[in-house]
Amino acid sequence: LDRAYTLALKGVQLDPNLPLAHAHLGSVLTWRRQLDAALAEFEKAMALNPNFTDWRLAGALIFAGRPEKAIDVERALMRLDPFFHPLASGWLGLAYYQTKRYSQALTPLRECLSRIPNYRSARAWLAATYAQLGLQEEAQREVAELIRIDPKHSIDGYYRRVPPYKRASDAEHLFTGLRKAGLPES
Repeated sequence: LDRAYTLALKGVQLDPNLPLAHAHLGSVLTWRRQLDAALAEFEKAMALNPNFTDWRLAGALIFAGRPEKAIDVERALMRLDPFFHPLASGWLGLAYYQTKRYSQALTPLRECLSRIPNYRSARAWLAATYAQLGLQEEAQREVAELIRIDPKHSIDGYYRRVPPYKRASDAEHLFTGLRKAGLPES
């Protein structure tokens, strides 16, 4: 992460008028838990080019506690770019999950997994979504697939230390769904 930060910063220094450089820096800042700075970089990217879109902005918005805005951003991106990155639909699904619109989360999460079936986070998000909808058999099937992909995957081992949620309640909402789905605590 430190190396990514150094390189993203260098990219912005080399060409401060390049929207993609600011988006890369925004993405790295998201994972460094500097959410306000991350959103500022994404805003700079869009100020430089109002037609610029980046699927990673949704993650920063979700973690910053703005999932409704993330939904708007990802839906616009998907409408404007028919070849959008497969993770865009995953982030859209998580944004729907975070707003408790579980049934709306299903389609984008399934789409994401149809394009990248071993993406652990989307698989976990789908399991949590099924669990919140009371579809326990489907939730357990997703957890089983997740454990097949990564036998050590757990709530404590990944979700408590990786996602940079600003609000503890947003993280806990996800943990609740993962627990209901049967993902091991540790």
